[in-house]
Amino acid sequence: ICFPEKLWKMLESDQFRSIWWSDGGKCVAINKNLFKVEVLGRGVCQQVFNTRHIKSVIRQLNLYGFTKVQRDFQRSASLPEFLSEEAAASAHSQILYYYNPSFNRAHPWLLGTCKRRAALKQRALCAAGLDERPLQKPRRS
Repeated sequence: ICFPEKLWKMLESDQFRSIWWSDGGKCVAINKNLFKVEVLGRGVCQQVFNTRHIKSVIRQLNLYGFTKVQRDFQRSASLPEFLSEEAAASAHSQILYYYNPSFNRAHPWLLGTCKRRAALKQRALCAAGLDERPLQKPRRS
């Protein structure tokens, strides 16, 4: 199955604590450190993705049109509150949020429209009669 389908199954499964639906099912939240251990650290026969690196998973998210969502915190002016907020923000910085308009828990039928960007670009070029592959020189006999 393709990457978005694997991701969807993980999110809908109660087997993983490192990845969940966020913002009412509109975003994917990933606890980076826990994900590395729980998903990418599994044995070869149990691997969910064909990688052991978080950067490769993030690359796949980007290829399928997911964009990273930034979370900002309001900081307190008092030093003790600021320090406790800083500790919470540090733990929260390990959580990555990604959004794709075609990847929404409330609209599972949109999952089929979640395609790789390179494939979409190539199809559009072919439909327009253009091809970005370089022309080959004719062979000499």
